[in-house]
Amino acid sequence: MQNAENLSLEQIRRFLHAGIRVAFRGLARQEVYRWVEKVVRQQQYPKQPKAVRGLLLQYLVKMTGRSVSQMVRLIRRYRQTGEVRERPHRRHRFRTTYTKADICLLASVDEAHQRMSGPATRQILRREWEVFGKPEFQRLAGISVSHLYNLRRTITYRRRSTHGEKTRPATVALGERRRPDPRGRPGYLRADTVHQPEREGQKSVYHINAVDEVTQWEVLGCVPKITEHYLVPVLAGILEQFPFRIRGFHCDNGSEYVNESVVELLNKLLAEFTRSRARHTNDNALVEGKNGAVVRKHMHYSWLPPSHASEIDGFYRQWLNPYLNFHRPCAYARVSIDAKGKQRKIYDTYATPYERLKSLPGAKRYLRAGVSFAALDQIAAGASDTDFARQMQQAKQALFERCAREGAGPPAILNPTEPAPPEQAHPRQPQPAAPGWNQRGRP
Repeated sequence: MQNAENLSLEQIRRFLHAGIRVAFRGLARQEVYRWVEKVVRQQQYPKQPKAVRGLLLQYLVKMTGRSVSQMVRLIRRYRQTGEVRERPHRRHRFRTTYTKADICLLASVDEAHQRMSGPATRQILRREWEVFGKPEFQRLAGISVSHLYNLRRTITYRRRSTHGEKTRPATVALGERRRPDPRGRPGYLRADTVHQPEREGQKSVYHINAVDEVTQWEVLGCVPKITEHYLVPVLAGILEQFPFRIRGFHCDNGSEYVNESVVELLNKLLAEFTRSRARHTNDNALVEGKNGAVVRKHMHYSWLPPSHASEIDGFYRQWLNPYLNFHRPCAYARVSIDAKGKQRKIYDTYATPYERLKSLPGAKRYLRAGVSFAALDQIAAGASDTDFARQMQQAKQALFERCAREGAGPPAILNPTEPAPPEQAHPRQPQPAAPGWNQRGRP
């Protein structure tokens, strides 16, 4: 086989029919191409009939280990040029428009103007050529903004520029920025944090508000600080107070929710995590409206001591949350579409969130394990709406009185329009309001 390129056609035919497993091993590609060229020239491949050309092609493929299509290309190259040689790789290169002198000129302009933005710098370059007629700016006058930034990233520019860029914050990949689509199913929550005002540089408590989009089932919690140590346990307690399975959790882009701890908590519940999109104020509008209609209405705008956050959270769990979901009606919209295709929402249905939950088709399949409508009915029928509201107001009044002992301002009165009778007034003398706050705890 040392003289394999000089075999006769009969020897080649017998070698292929024998089924001998051999392979050509060349030290380099040039050696393989040179051997193919010798075989094609020795056997006079172009002058042979079709059957012989097929036999030679099969012989070349078997000996070299190359594919049929690649061997056909090599033979075509021989028929065109008379030889089989490796073609040098020709990389496509764009024509250079801006020279090294242009990059140095751009660096000097940026140094003089303290590196303005790309569009502003492009306007300066254009004015240097069109207004002031400087010939060295002729090519840079027509540069695009994107390519201007490309020149700023070149080694030539960076060697002549002393500009330092600030550290860019890393993008957070937690949560998908889109609006959730519940499709009539409960369990898709909208969450937000309500901040109480500061007093003399001292922080107040923070209210955590979570509202279901379909039923408007609302659960509130309270923390003294927005940190992982305080927020995660309270948030877990809030999610446990919903009677149905949590399917989704939507919030704004605040760091108190967009973190690994909250994501881990939601992953245990198999709930999707979504965030509000930029310039889409309606993504979290439901809970924003509840912040004003519920939290501000009941907790007002006064400073509340952080040491009472656990008491406020207990008041939410025992009184305010049951009142909001079993005894406080909410308005539900009915969407109508006119002839022009414009949607119009008509709020003509009023019911409590619990009544709304029971009215959903197949409502039982949405309940969490261990929760039944029989147990929820007992809670709803435990007291009338007005009786429970009065009990809730009395508990809130006592809570505000305890907070007032630490300078939180006067407690809210039960009925601001009618003064309380003397025998029901608080035995202590009324304390003056804190600086900057009126008697109703408002700024």
